[in-house]
Amino acid sequence: MPLSDSRHQEHNPRSLVNTDKIDMTHTELSWFKHITPLLPNLRKMITLTQIQMEIDARVGAIREQSPNWQCAKGCDTCCRRLAGIPQLTEAEWGLLQEGLAGLAPEHLEEIRGRTMALKNQTSHPVVCPLLNQATGACPVYLQRPIACRTYGFYVQRDQGLYCLDIKSLVDDSTLADVVWGNHDQIDRQLLSQGESRNLTEWFATHN
Repeated sequence: MPLSDSRHQEHNPRSLVNTDKIDMTHTELSWFKHITPLLPNLRKMITLTQIQMEIDARVGAIREQSPNWQCAKGCDTCCRRLAGIPQLTEAEWGLLQEGLAGLAPEHLEEIRGRTMALKNQTSHPVVCPLLNQATGACPVYLQRPIACRTYGFYVQRDQGLYCLDIKSLVDDSTLADVVWGNHDQIDRQLLSQGESRNLTEWFATHN
């Protein structure tokens, strides 16, 4: 609605300098200048949250249909058999940093060391550097990347993004009624989440 609209002025009793500028106090102007540069990242995080909610809904529906689903707490097979170094968008990295910031300094340094060591690793599969290999738990589970959230529940074109255990159930038609998530759609949504780098590169640029 244009600022010159009388209905807008009724709800904004302060006088208008003109139809293009709103009179602001010094405090409000300072806040506006502070928040404006953050808006692009805020929009990314909102969108990332929406993507996560969409994934959670699909995963929840699959679990409800198949209560004994292979992917569950205590299973870390996928974390120990990655095809390569985890890839994250800028927004995903920002969220992951929040989780990393809550770790003990010595734990964070261990993760950093394992992550940077992957730069020179030529063998495969790759063990996720975030994984606590003693307990099989992820210390940043709530802030984990999208790929970790979709694995085991999504397909990409005609390729299943799941482990061999689930594949065997697919092959014998045990999971014939499952409505898999569409990872091509997720990939399109991630294009709005900033540049994509692997985890080693993100750590290297944020010492």
